[in-house]
Amino acid sequence: MRCGRPGREDPIGLPAAAVRATSEAESAAPEGDRVCLGSRIGLGQVRLPVAPERLVDDAATPIRNTHLPIEARVRRPPEHEEKSPDRLSEPTHSVADGFENLGLSAPLMRAIADEGYVTPTPIQSAAIPVVLAGRDVVATAQTGTGKTAAFALPILERLLPQANTSFSPARHPVRTLVLAPTRELAVQVAESFATYGRHTGLRSTVVYGGVPLDPQIKACLAGVEILVATPGRLLDLVGQRAVNLGQVEVLVLDEGDRMLDMGFLPDIRRILELLPDRRQNLLFSATFGDDVRALANSLLHEPERIAVAPRHATAERVRQLVYPVDRDRKEELLAHLIRTHDLRQALVFTRTKIGASRLASWLDRRGIEATAIHGDRSQAERLRALEMFKSGDVRVLVATDVAARGLDIEELPHVINFELPYDPEDYIHRIGRTARAGADGDAISLVCIDEADLLRAIQRMLRRAIPWTVEEGFVPDRTVEPRPVRVPGGARGGSARDRGPTTGASSSGRRRRSRRSPTAA
Repeated sequence: MRCGRPGREDPIGLPAAAVRATSEAESAAPEGDRVCLGSRIGLGQVRLPVAPERLVDDAATPIRNTHLPIEARVRRPPEHEEKSPDRLSEPTHSVADGFENLGLSAPLMRAIADEGYVTPTPIQSAAIPVVLAGRDVVATAQTGTGKTAAFALPILERLLPQANTSFSPARHPVRTLVLAPTRELAVQVAESFATYGRHTGLRSTVVYGGVPLDPQIKACLAGVEILVATPGRLLDLVGQRAVNLGQVEVLVLDEGDRMLDMGFLPDIRRILELLPDRRQNLLFSATFGDDVRALANSLLHEPERIAVAPRHATAERVRQLVYPVDRDRKEELLAHLIRTHDLRQALVFTRTKIGASRLASWLDRRGIEATAIHGDRSQAERLRALEMFKSGDVRVLVATDVAARGLDIEELPHVINFELPYDPEDYIHRIGRTARAGADGDAISLVCIDEADLLRAIQRMLRRAIPWTVEEGFVPDRTVEPRPVRVPGGARGGSARDRGPTTGASSSGRRRRSRRSPTAA
């Protein structure tokens, strides 16, 4: 096995024309603190701001033992990350020593204590006082840092004066609307509101596509103060006259970046037309790209901007590692790593729904318990697959980016990119499924020569190189010629600078599909 260090030959064996400098990444790094790692994985002489001693645990000793646990084969990210020039302003609020200093009432403090939480996370310390003050907020933080509680707790606090035990639906109008891009995320947010609001008397419910309308209509007609919804299903319920949004006081857009990626902007605009003009707007997102910035500028009024991480930061406790491999041996390498390192809980990402199903079946036939979760599976099937994965009945959950957004699996140890995503920001969201709430986690990527451009875009966005290692018995064939990765229309295959006229086309096709089919949510 060979580990990625300066001075080694390219393990993938790109043709000479593909080995070139990446000027954007090079200009971002100060002279004297750069190391050439790009050619190790087919990126040419990419110079990134990573000190050589940080690339492996011991820069002087190559890692040779292929049977070491993953923890011993990856580096821990540097404690200090270089600031991005377009980073949001740092929060001006001091970090609270405990939730008791955030101005929350007794019912909420009791629920927090029931869950065993003592100290708020940085995003909670920064956002809760601002939301309580009634200001608009645009907040970005890494996944797994408690963003949901950062808006759920202050919203519940503000709604407490309206809490009542009346059976009349008129006494329980929708006062808070939370929009989420996926069913799984919507369920997760609704569970948070139910958990923290259990002692308040406030009602909440969640609505999403893929399940019958009638139970959701009944729940909405009974009256709820807090409604969590996916955009498509919400518009269906509005059309059925089951939901009245005329008294909404707070609007939350959760995971705003993913909502835009999925083409929900037309639906969001239709929903905004149904809301009162005077309301509080909260936008929470894991990343803050130009499209999210444009949405914030058009939606929010003089918002408080809160950021507790750089624009494209990854969780500090995620150990990242790349395995170069031939395209037709990825399945074998994945099975080898699962067996060799006895991976008992691994979330594996593919780019397509059919790819997820095929990979799960391939692993299952070879004695590795696996199941798939994607948009073509019913909600019941998706929930059953998730429960089997959480309980340990299956070792591997194969997922697509859309289906996995919002999955909150406690102490998930391993995330594996079987295929790199078209959009480099999806890489951040993928590996953010592990190392949540202060835990450690591994993010492994199986990269073939066809994906060199995708990896280049990811490393340019991260402003650093990802360490690599070649597994014994899986050395890539240097004579293999690269094949272009087919990026579907509307997919964002890298930064705007990287995208050509076809991959940079608008996502109107996806938007039309989301309007026609509420189950797309």
